[in-house]
Amino acid sequence: MNQLLTEEKTRFPSSDIIGTKVSALGFNDAVEAILRWSQRKEHRVVCVCNVHMVVEASKDASLSEILGRADMVASDGMPLVWLMKRRGLNKAERVAGPDLLASILERAGSDGPSVYFFGGSPATIEAMKAAIASRFSALKVAGYEAPPMLPARPPVNNQVVDRIRQSGAHIVFVGLGCPKQEYWMAAHSPHIPAVLIGVGAAFDFLAGTVPRAPMWMQRSGLEWLFRLLSEPRRLWRRYLKTNALFLWHLLTSRRR
Repeated sequence: MNQLLTEEKTRFPSSDIIGTKVSALGFNDAVEAILRWSQRKEHRVVCVCNVHMVVEASKDASLSEILGRADMVASDGMPLVWLMKRRGLNKAERVAGPDLLASILERAGSDGPSVYFFGGSPATIEAMKAAIASRFSALKVAGYEAPPMLPARPPVNNQVVDRIRQSGAHIVFVGLGCPKQEYWMAAHSPHIPAVLIGVGAAFDFLAGTVPRAPMWMQRSGLEWLFRLLSEPRRLWRRYLKTNALFLWHLLTSRRR
């Protein structure tokens, strides 16, 4: 990373949450930074961080290092926002992956950056194409790609790199889920002159294949509960274990 990029990164205020420095940004500030980077086609990585991710990073030194090198670690999750505000970082706002995706697509329009979508299933991609054509008809889409099953820590795929570079994309939305998408972005960012943004399940929400929690649950920090009730078999271990570990880390750090 060159000196200019490092200096711009350090201007973001942040807070250490169980070992991960989370950027204390307002939502609009995060969008503006991403659009500015994309206009210059800079190699950037944006991680959208929630309780699950900071807990995973506390157990995984490699993931923690990836988050430490990221250009932005946005706060997707009200508990992280509440904690930062309690520490005096009053500008911190929730920057959720689905909201970030929708806002950038809306702002991009016909004169803005072109975008590439990497991740999701073929069915999700097809549904998302229809949703984008309906909601963001002026958007410049550089490409869609539903990859085959990838390993937990995907290595660089030169064919994927070539496809994205040739597409001319300014922004690549990566929907592989945490922490696979963070490993994918860390491996591929040095080879792709674009802003890479990990957005988790945002493709499914945009496509309408998975329902999103009502707004009152999002604002109350209960979106995880809505998702748990929607997909209990798949998510119960993740959320119950992750939330318990997060609270344990906070309590033990306060005692220290």
